Amino acid sequence: MDIKMKLIFFGIDLILPLCIGYVCRYQSVIKDHVFNKMILNNILVVYPILSFLSFWILPLTSDLMWLPVIGIMIGLVPGVIAYFVAERKYTEDADRGSYVMSAILSNLGTIGGLCVFLIYGETGYAYQQLIVLFQYLLMFMFCYPLAQYYYRRSYGGEKVKRISVFSILFSRNQLAVVGILLGGVLQGFGVPRPHELDGVASIFVHLGAWTALLPVGYSMDFAKMRGHYHELLDLSAIKFLATPLVIYLFSQFVIADEIMRNSLLILACCPAAVNAVIIARLYKLNINICVAAFIVTTALFVFVVYPALFFLLSPWGI
Repeated sequence: MDIKMKLIFFGIDLILPLCIGYVCRYQSVIKDHVFNKMILNNILVVYPILSFLSFWILPLTSDLMWLPVIGIMIGLVPGVIAYFVAERKYTEDADRGSYVMSAILSNLGTIGGLCVFLIYGETGYAYQQLIVLFQYLLMFMFCYPLAQYYYRRSYGGEKVKRISVFSILFSRNQLAVVGILLGGVLQGFGVPRPHELDGVASIFVHLGAWTALLPVGYSMDFAKMRGHYHELLDLSAIKFLATPLVIYLFSQFVIADEIMRNSLLILACCPAAVNAVIIARLYKLNINICVAAFIVTTALFVFVVYPALFFLLSPWGI
């Protein structure tokens, strides 16, 4: 695929489904349950298959050992900065919690996977899958307790429903991990992937982008978030300047593979995730801040940050 086709797919797979999903808010034919099924389809079908196919051909090198560390850093670096910013910026703990959640959690799964795949193909996508795995670990083991901390500070110790970590980690939502393990085993035993499967991963990446981003566009409500947009300029600086700078400098010292380093740079620049909204809803934090953070950072990423990265990192040049 040449660079012009990659630019076309960038618009078709990233911008178009968001726009169409948003337009669907104002029609009555397609109901909410259709978009919920799209999300479920990604979790149970698309991501496991993509993980399996990508890890089947991923070279097992010593650089892979650093991905767990960097995967955690991509969440902790912006989270620590945002924690101190939020303490000075907001007076309400519910607002502080939402701001910090939006900084820690990034849209690595859908937007990050597509954007890395467009530049580096299945190899970059396999790196992204490992990073996503450790961001999920960070979310379950760190973000949920931290959100509960903000909840208790905000509501004076009022009880909140506890979540079983076992039920989260060992559920059908983690089928992508099975794909990673199966693909890694075949790669480790030297089993070659049939050439007939070479184009399958590309099909599933595009399918996954549409079925993930259509529901996101459908969920956007600009009117409710309008009052929070101006508050999130500093969060954008944390997501798009401070975090990628730290990650890129660290990876320069520990990772030799240029494709891996550049893939990590793209992932370190990813916008805020919808998962922050889920956590904010569960712990009664300020949902509107999380949704506004998703919209603002996603718009900046799609129209400014990623185009710059695309032309800067593309191995084909212009």
